Amino acid sequence: MKSNKNIVLVGMMGSGKSSIGKLLSKKTGLDFIDIDALIEKKENKSITEIFKVNGEKYFRDLEEKISIKKLQEYNNVISLGGGAFLNAKIRKKSSLNSITVWLNWKTSTLIDRIKDSKKRPVVTNLKANEIKDLIEERSKIYNSSDYKVNCDKLSKSEIINKIKNFYENT
Repeated sequence: MKSNKNIVLVGMMGSGKSSIGKLLSKKTGLDFIDIDALIEKKENKSITEIFKVNGEKYFRDLEEKISIKKLQEYNNVISLGGGAFLNAKIRKKSSLNSITVWLNWKTSTLIDRIKDSKKRPVVTNLKANEIKDLIEERSKIYNSSDYKVNCDKLSKSEIINKIKNFYENT
């Protein structure tokens, strides 16, 4: 590993940012940081509870603060929450000492993964077509990441190797 940048994983909820991030961390020797897990630990509540009790704005403010703090570090694999990269301040901070990688999946794959989840408050009451619209809207912003991996036909190890190659060639 010659880079000292962070690898920041972006993408929709259900795209595998946490699971790929943990495996990528082991493969690269970089520390793994899961922003959603840090928020849950700090608040001692699940994200669903935070949304319910404190509201989405409170969650987004906390997400921004924690994400920006962690993005100032080096040599980490960072899994951003699905909505974090939509925040212009987080995107800007991500561009300074990180490479950003979008874990892109077919819309139908993502809908199957998240549609019935009780742990994803943004989509809890949405119908499949509304989730599709959300994915399309967010994809426009995810597309501004440094790299994109189309994950549908790849194994986890193939996804990880692609990201590792991006990182090593930065």
